[in-house]
Amino acid sequence: MLVETRENTGLLEWIRRRRGADTDGLSRVHERMWAGLESLVPPEAERIRAASAADESVGGVVDDFLPPDLRIPSHDQVAGRMMPWSQPLVIEGELAVCTVCGAYRNWLVLSTRDEIWLRCRAGHQQHEPRLDTAWYNRHAKPADATHATFEDCLRHLGH
Repeated sequence: MLVETRENTGLLEWIRRRRGADTDGLSRVHERMWAGLESLVPPEAERIRAASAADESVGGVVDDFLPPDLRIPSHDQVAGRMMPWSQPLVIEGELAVCTVCGAYRNWLVLSTRDEIWLRCRAGHQQHEPRLDTAWYNRHAKPADATHATFEDCLRHLGH
């Protein structure tokens, strides 16, 4: 680093002028190079433009979504979900028992309208307020089928 003194004042001024000249010259070179680059287009870009123009001229919009037989209904199109629960169900330290027949295993757990219902093998249903949709989502596996009616779903699950 140079410290400005009487002896080197001329040298420092020459360096400052030189830096300014180089900066201006570099700016002009940069602008010329940039202008030259703007006119250049890679060959891949022209090929992609031509292909997209050909697709648009055909006029058909390609539907890249799944075919209807492979789509699953969204959550707002489904009345509810259910899963089998074969082992005894313990909720907050208590064993869940059917209030009608006393069954305590082989439940169907139904989730509908933000409520959880338990259905025993005999077909008795009871609301379970201690469980919620978050509990159901944590324990449920991915759906393996969708059914048009409640009875079809019961048959599918063996009830």
